Parts: sequence; C-alpha cells; structure tokens
Amino acid sequence: MIIYNVTINIDKDIHEEWLAWMKNVHIPDVMNTGCFIESKICKIIGDEETGINYAIQYTANNIEIYETYKAQHAPLLQKEVTDKYPGKFVAFRTLLEVL
Repeated sequence: MIIYNVTINIDKDIHEEWLAWMKNVHIPDVMNTGCFIESKICKIIGDEETGINYAIQYTANNIEIYETYKAQHAPLLQKEVTDKYPGKFVAFRTLLEVL
C-alpha cells in the first residue's frame, strides 16, 4: 500500500473556506479518479504563526496506481487548487510505503 501525503500550510484568513472546499470538492474529485481507496484530512497540531497546517492522505493499493494518478489526474487537480487560492498556500508532497 502507498500513502500519498500532501502537507499544506494555508493562510489563516481563508483556511475555513479552503477546508470546506477541500472536503466538499477537491478531495471528492481526487477520490473520483478511482486511484485511491481511502482519504483522510488531518490538522497538524503545533505552531500556527505562519498559517494553519494540514496533512491530506490518500491511500493507493500500489505504486503503479499512484503513478497513473500522478500522470493522468494530478496536474489538472493541482492547477484547480492553485487557481482558486493563488499565493495563499504552500504545499509539499510525500510518498509513503506502508510496511
């Protein structure tokens, strides 16, 4: 199993709107690709001086399915977030293997 983890620091002034959009639009869109079997959104506990931090995790059965997502779906879905919230967030992505 593979976990695709997206860690995001979102500006405080829009984080509630962003969180609702993620839960109601973006995460369902990612799940509708059929590449992932589970998703979670977690708030990172800690310093919120520079924004609010979240980790969004998507679970895929194997690396090949994740690679399909990355090639066929990720560019458009990531562009939607960037277009909707330009300059309001920083994101980095990590790929984890469940042992």
